[in-house]
Order: sequence, then structure tokens, then C-alpha cells
Amino acid sequence: MEYQKINSETIDKWCKSGWEWGQPIKHEIYEAALNGKWGVYLTPTKTVPHEWFGDLRGKKILGLASGGGQQMPVFAALGAVCTVLDYSAEQCESERIISEREGYSIEIIQADMTKPLPFDDNDFDIVFHPVSNCYVEEVKPIFKECYRVLKSGGILLCGLDIGINFVFDEAETEMIYKLPFNPLKDEKLYEESVKNDWGIQFSHTLEEQIGGQLEAGFRLTDIYEDTNGIGNLHEHNIPSFIATRAVKL
Repeated sequence: MEYQKINSETIDKWCKSGWEWGQPIKHEIYEAALNGKWGVYLTPTKTVPHEWFGDLRGKKILGLASGGGQQMPVFAALGAVCTVLDYSAEQCESERIISEREGYSIEIIQADMTKPLPFDDNDFDIVFHPVSNCYVEEVKPIFKECYRVLKSGGILLCGLDIGINFVFDEAETEMIYKLPFNPLKDEKLYEESVKNDWGIQFSHTLEEQIGGQLEAGFRLTDIYEDTNGIGNLHEHNIPSFIATRAVKL
């Protein structure tokens, strides 16, 4: 089975078990966004600065691997024209449920972001891409596709795992794995990933992730760090994620 299929099915199971990133926002959060009080996440704990977006009214936003009914409803409440692409059926279903509940329109596409994106060139004003490329072996093609589908001056917002999480055991007290973390190149690691229901995940360097955005043609305009939100690394205030804002020139 292709690893993407394993991951989509794994995320479906996580969502059914109450995974925090697969639960639609409550009506009160949507209503607050209608009144201008809002926040969305690219990484676990820090909300994205509002100035990273600008005025969202009438802007076309692509939520890339951003299903779950958490960010897109907020953007819709702020007047954006929203499209979400996610390969998890459960994540897509959450988007459908909340859009029907709140009465807004959204294009929902169940698809794999490792394939060419099913959109025209210069189609979107913003691509919102929360932490998700840790489920993808090769990330540079994704950044190239984001560049292609964004309009000139369009904004790419990414949440990125910097790799340290892959080194530690579950308790985050002992370093037991080497980087790069790639189950497709390590049979024992693959078996362990499947057994523990981790999905097939991959570590990525900053060279791949920030360098990949620059290589695609983007100009990096801002960045911030974030922690896991829970666990030993978080308690020691060790950054494990970054969020980036980049612009298509």
C-alpha cells in the first residue's frame, strides 16, 4: 500500500478517536470570528499574527492539508472564499458538517498534496498550510505547486516540524532515533510505525523546508518558533516547530 493511503486511513482513525486537530470548532468560535475576534494555528500553541493575512474579505484561500473544520470556518466568517484540500475523508467530512451548520460555502476536495494540485495557475491569494508535510517524503514539489497556484504577490503560510520530535522516545526523555527519520528506507522503523499507529512520518531539514520555499521562488518575510504544547520538550521550552510567511514574487 502507498504510504499516502496508510496516512489518510491513520488520520481517519485519529479523528474518530478525538484527535484535537480533527475536531470542528464550536459555533461560538465561528460567531466570534463573525464579530472580528479570531485566531488560527499553523503550529500547536501560537496563533498566526493577523497582519500575516491582511484583509481577508473576498480573498481566495486554499487550505492545503488543512481539513478538520478548524481554520476554514474562521476564514469563511471573515469573508474569504475558501477551498480545502485534504486526503482524509474524516477531515473533509468535518469541513462539510460545519459549513452546513453555519451556512457558508466552501469547496472541499479530497486529494493528495503529493500529486499536482487540481487548480489553475495564479488561482489563490493565500495558501494556508499547517503542520502536515511531516507525512510527506518529498516536500520541495509541494512548495513549487504552491508557487504555481498563487497569484503574483500571493502569500504562503506554513507550519513546519523542524525534526527534533523524531529523535526522542514517547516520553521525550531519551534520544533513540537518528535523523533523517524515514520509514521507507528503514524496514524496522516502518514496522514500528505501523504497529504503533503513527502513520508513515518523515523528518525534514530547514534546508528542505525553508530552502525549498526559496528555491520555488518565494521571498521569506517572517517567521516564528513554537513548542509541542505538552510534554518534556515543551516544559523545557524547546522549539520543535516553526511558522513561515513567504510571498510569491
